[in-house]
Amino acid sequence: MPNFPKSEKLCSDKAIAELQTVGKRFVAWPLRFVYQPVEEDTKVLIWAPKSLFKHAVDRNLLRRRIREAYRLNKKEGNYRIAIYYIDKQIQPYAIIEKAMIKGLKKIGNI
Repeated sequence: MPNFPKSEKLCSDKAIAELQTVGKRFVAWPLRFVYQPVEEDTKVLIWAPKSLFKHAVDRNLLRRRIREAYRLNKKEGNYRIAIYYIDKQIQPYAIIEKAMIKGLKKIGNI
């Protein structure tokens, strides 16, 4: 059964604002990663913009694909990570997973 528990989700407005201001960023197309090393366990924010995808079903599909790619490829570490979908078209899962692997590898090596 897929498992992405509440404890791994970045929900705090204060933490998200801090991540946006001091976090480091890079792009692994079609995903943009913003991350910040922290003391507590890793927390992740997954975002698909309403400005690019007007239908909720499309945004939900993208979030499910990103969440599953993250869940299967996550590494140990203490980070806050925001993952944004930035392409204008819906990409297949294989492309999203390849970008996720590349992004998580880069975060783990830094």
